[in-house]
Amino acid sequence: MHILSHPLYLAPIPLYIQLYSAEGIIIDGDSPFVKQTFRNRTLIATERGVQALTIPIEHNGSQAMRDVRISEHGNWRHLHWNALVSAYRKSPFFDYYADDFAHFYEERGGFLLDFNIRLHNVVGELLGLDNKAVITEKTAINTEKNNITDLRQIAEPKELTNGKYKSTVPYYQVFARRNSFIPNLSIVDLLFNMGPEGLITLKDSATEPITVK
Repeated sequence: MHILSHPLYLAPIPLYIQLYSAEGIIIDGDSPFVKQTFRNRTLIATERGVQALTIPIEHNGSQAMRDVRISEHGNWRHLHWNALVSAYRKSPFFDYYADDFAHFYEERGGFLLDFNIRLHNVVGELLGLDNKAVITEKTAINTEKNNITDLRQIAEPKELTNGKYKSTVPYYQVFARRNSFIPNLSIVDLLFNMGPEGLITLKDSATEPITVK
C-alpha cells in the first residue's frame, strides 16, 4: 500500500503514523496551492505552547504546488531556525540532528515542493523510514485500483482534530510538565524528543484505535 499526500512542510506526525506501515509515498505536486495549510506551515511545541511556523511564498492566483516559489520575505529562515533551536535545544536528540536541518535554513529561494520533499527525505532517513521513497507523479490516478490510500486531507489543520486520523500516543516532550502532552505536532517534535525510538512511537500510534469525536 502506498500513501498519496500533498508535499507538506515538516509534516504532522499522523502522516508518518500511516507511512510507518506503507510501502511508500506518492506526492501530489499538481493540485493547486492552498493557503493556511501544512503545505507551508508546521506546528512545534514551545515553552508557551504550540507555535506555527509559516514559509512565505510567491503566489500569483491559482498555481500548482510544483510551481510555487519560496519567498525570502521577513528573514523567515532565520526566524524558523531560531524557533526550532529555542524549542528543542534541551531535547535529548536535537544536538544529534541539528546539522541535518540547519543547512535548509541557510539556503535562498527555490521551490516549496522541492524544499518539503528534501526535508521529508531527511526525516525518513533519520527515523529509519528511508525505504519509503518519495515519488512525484500526476494525480490522475485510480487510488483503489493501485492500492493507494489518499491522505491529502491531512494538509488541512482541522482534519487533525476531527478524529478521522490516528493520533500520536504520548511520548516525552520537553515542556510536557508545563503544557501537558500535545499530540499531532510536526514530525521534528517526535524526532528531536525521541530520536530513533520515534519509530516505536509511530508503531504504537499505528496500532491504536481511532477515537471518534
